[in-house]
Amino acid sequence: METNLKLEKRILNISFAGSLIFLISEIVAAYITGSHAILADCVFDIADLIMIGPFMVLVPLLYKPVTEKRPYGFSQIESLFVIIKYMLLLVIDIIMIVENVQVIMEGGNHVNATFIAIFELAISLGCIIMYLTLRSINKKYSSPSIKAELYIWKLDSYSTFGVGIAFLISLLIKLTPFASVAPYADPVIAIALAIILIKEPLEMIIESLKGLVLFAPEKKIRDEISKDATQVLSKYGYYINFFDVIKTGRKYWVDIYIVMDTDTIKVSDLKKANAEITEILSEKYDSIFIELIPDVEKVRKENEEKMQARRQDKIDFVEEKERKAMEKKKAKKQI
Repeated sequence: METNLKLEKRILNISFAGSLIFLISEIVAAYITGSHAILADCVFDIADLIMIGPFMVLVPLLYKPVTEKRPYGFSQIESLFVIIKYMLLLVIDIIMIVENVQVIMEGGNHVNATFIAIFELAISLGCIIMYLTLRSINKKYSSPSIKAELYIWKLDSYSTFGVGIAFLISLLIKLTPFASVAPYADPVIAIALAIILIKEPLEMIIESLKGLVLFAPEKKIRDEISKDATQVLSKYGYYINFFDVIKTGRKYWVDIYIVMDTDTIKVSDLKKANAEITEILSEKYDSIFIELIPDVEKVRKENEEKMQARRQDKIDFVEEKERKAMEKKKAKKQI
């Protein structure tokens, strides 16, 4: 756990430093060119940078063990931070769209398309290098905060490359009879960028809300957990009666209610099965907690039903035997 904590803090520190360098360069470029497209990217990066700080404070708390007072640890706080972060980004996105629509209505924005194209392509290359660097450091371990940082660097590399290409195209437009539409390129690109960036905040807000209110993860994950658990439990003669999966933040909590062939259970087998399931699933999910709960009441009821059925079979057998004996007696009297 300590290794994962150090790794996560290292990745966040590198991401913070990289974001700060790129942000400063974007602020300078936005000031020089007056480009709304660069400003949109700049404001988005500011919001992301502001939220890295609280995450760096939060991360050590996520590795603290659960207690009776905090049965889910600090996992839900992570979901709350993610919601706040992406709500902020969503609001900024909407503001950028509204402002650039106004710019279009006012006649567009005249900018140095050559400088912006070169600048954005250079930033795109830097984002790709940052993404590949962080991904190489983060080969096995992952978490919502790390995934968010990797996703943002990946998204930045795509968006800045797209903006650079778009401004190169606007340069070509100036050489055509449609040169009069060139001033609209900057606000249109800014709106397109903002619309593309809306998808991620919406998805992350929905996902984090599910974690905050302790919803189950998607069906694919539930099916995978059920499949792996079933394979292990069957070796010990146990079967899943019902299982409950909760995802909050980066952690999964799995309660598996099991039934067995008999009304007795070996504690040693239960511990072994739990350890095996945890080991298998830990390869796929970094923070997962498994609890096997014997459904003794269900087994007791099933055994009672079986005993009752056996008693009824004996009663039916005796009654049938007596009925046949009576029929034989009646037949003899008639003869």
